[in-house]
Amino acid sequence: MSKAHNSAASSGANGLTFVSLYSGAGGLDLGFARAGFTPVFANDIDPYAVQTYNRLHEVRDPEWREAARRFEGHTAVCGDVRVAAAELKEGMADLVIGGPPCQGFSVAGRMDPNDPRSRHVFDFLGLVATVKPRAFVMENVAALARNRRWADIIANLKDMAALDYKIELIVLNASHWGVPQARERMFLVGVPHDGPDFALPEPPTIDAPPTVRSTLSTLPRAGEPGNDSLCTAIITLAKSPVLRRSPYAGMLFNGQGRAMGLDRPAPTLPASMGGNRTPIVDEGDLYDGEEPWIVDYHRRLFVERKNPLAKLPPEARLRRITVEEAAAIQTFPKDVPWQGAQSARFRQIGNAVPPRLAYQVAAAVADTLLRTPSKEAEIESEHALALI
Repeated sequence: MSKAHNSAASSGANGLTFVSLYSGAGGLDLGFARAGFTPVFANDIDPYAVQTYNRLHEVRDPEWREAARRFEGHTAVCGDVRVAAAELKEGMADLVIGGPPCQGFSVAGRMDPNDPRSRHVFDFLGLVATVKPRAFVMENVAALARNRRWADIIANLKDMAALDYKIELIVLNASHWGVPQARERMFLVGVPHDGPDFALPEPPTIDAPPTVRSTLSTLPRAGEPGNDSLCTAIITLAKSPVLRRSPYAGMLFNGQGRAMGLDRPAPTLPASMGGNRTPIVDEGDLYDGEEPWIVDYHRRLFVERKNPLAKLPPEARLRRITVEEAAAIQTFPKDVPWQGAQSARFRQIGNAVPPRLAYQVAAAVADTLLRTPSKEAEIESEHALALI
């Protein structure tokens, strides 16, 4: 990574276009639109995600309004990408982006090498070969890049793409890039052989990452308009808690939803939110500056070695995060018109790439492409010289 990033990308259009595969609700796409790219094709198999995507142009959040305008007149296609891809044509876009299904690779899943969804990473590169863009960006879970059991897959992916592109494989922690969430994602990036290397700047928030508190404080109180998609999953204490040194680790509640420390980035938000895997927030701490109840309870169990409580006491002002809070932690615009039932909305948010993280990658790709003459520009230049 370079120490400085003199990006030619900005919130204005840069003349570059992109095809989006496995688009979800558009987290990756919003980041690329913010960097000046314009979408020309998008696809996802989740009908609710596609419905949300197709209303991104309605966003009025000042931070994202210029990016949202690039979705006007653009409609994502719902269905299996291997069918929808019949619309793809060579040369139709400068860039192909996408996040193929990650469940087969994720440490949160079974990490099954035979999971048929894992084949989509090869389908993605096959569609890159169809479009023949100037560059591509494939996103997935960090485990795909790091876990030895997937080393052959990564090697094969690099070999498939290396003939036509310079390849860069990176793993980024979202909290280092302006996102209040310690979410790690892998990016496989291909850029032109005859242009500058793909290079990111120094991570802007590596020393002072955004916190849950700073993010949730920008929203109305839970239950008020603008933050009223309440998760009603009951919070129950574990009869046999799993203790760790931190009160925010271990398993002190039934299910896998943990209390979030408000003065740090959130842990990775899962796509399975909506039930007892939905993270927990302490309203006493968030709104009134009280000592977090979970800290006192952890002290009771870990230090004082007392027995677990049978149920939450009245003074424990705990609740699950709302849809709007989950979206804010993922850095989506505040007014995304989420579609579907609450579980579908949580799933779309948990599956997404944080748009602010996507923007950082997108700006670096734009910088590389804008400093690399396209084949058309080279032909025009040669033609102009011939006329002199």
